[in-house]
Amino acid sequence: MNIANLLDKRRSNWGELERLCEAMEVRGRTDKAGPQYKGAAGIVRFATLYRGACADLALADAYQLPPATVTYLHRLVARSHNQLYRAGKFEPTGWFDMIFRVAPREIYGDACVRVATIVFFGLFALSMYLGYQQTLFPDFANVVVGEAGLEQMEEMYEMELVGSLDHYISMSSFYIMHNTGIGLKCFAYGILIVPCLYILSSNAVTLGTVFGYMAREDVASRDNFFEFVTAHGPFELTAIALSAAAGLRLGMGLFATGGLSRIDSVRRSAVRAVPVISAAAVLFVLAAFTEGFISPSPLAYTFKAGWSVMSSSMISFYFVVLGFPGNRQHRTGGRPIDTIWNDESTETSESNTLANLSGGSSSVRAA
Repeated sequence: MNIANLLDKRRSNWGELERLCEAMEVRGRTDKAGPQYKGAAGIVRFATLYRGACADLALADAYQLPPATVTYLHRLVARSHNQLYRAGKFEPTGWFDMIFRVAPREIYGDACVRVATIVFFGLFALSMYLGYQQTLFPDFANVVVGEAGLEQMEEMYEMELVGSLDHYISMSSFYIMHNTGIGLKCFAYGILIVPCLYILSSNAVTLGTVFGYMAREDVASRDNFFEFVTAHGPFELTAIALSAAAGLRLGMGLFATGGLSRIDSVRRSAVRAVPVISAAAVLFVLAAFTEGFISPSPLAYTFKAGWSVMSSSMISFYFVVLGFPGNRQHRTGGRPIDTIWNDESTETSESNTLANLSGGSSSVRAA
């Protein structure tokens, strides 16, 4: 076999790899080299060409081809290596894509989200009903929250809601810290699954009981209570459930490895959990600003109720419409990832053959 002729046939691949390197060096994205390199298709193609160049370099080194060819391949491999393993930079468009494209589809199709949602809102609704019932379960609220806790809740909302701009800003900052603490606790305990479910259930039962108790006709401060909680409730309650769901996804990676090592399984689960916890963080921030500025304001209750309906509609649109599985192939530019890998299999096999011809050498020097 004439090695020089074989490598000469692969010069077109080297040129293609150079163009991809130039696109990534200038814009940091493969699709700048052409529309066919958009998304995962471009990444897979770049990786295939990089592996091929490494095999070509090993072959050229082993058969002592002209120094100019060896030097060229050294520089091409080094250049490709720097692009493949470089540190990622912050790109607002990437965050936008993750929040508004990746996250809703991940949330829609994740079983952990469904489990966390059913557990949280199911227990919340049940506890709210039991806390409201005075005849069937008269002592339920006292057992869950405690008599002192119920008295404190009534006293807290006895006075009408008033506040200044400074008060709204300070309370908004406080609620961001408070809500983030709840979300991080649910997320962190999720790695062990059972503690996460306990924290989630505990919050659901406590909140539901308080809502049910404060809805009783004999509670004097119930109007002020619901005037305060109505506006920010959808954002905050949904964010708690999503935080727990992201933690559960990590926990499932630890225990249900699917044949992978535990570390690799957790890493795979983390890729799916990050968009979910990011969406939860956005909802927590929205809840905090609503709770700090709108909930305690003297605005009419109809406005706050309308805000609640609008936020609930936005959440439903985000989860259902943006997350609908009709566009599941968004990450691969409309092509299934298996198809992309199959398209590259021929060149990958050729690269492996070249590597074997070089005596199985796996060392690649970079100038």
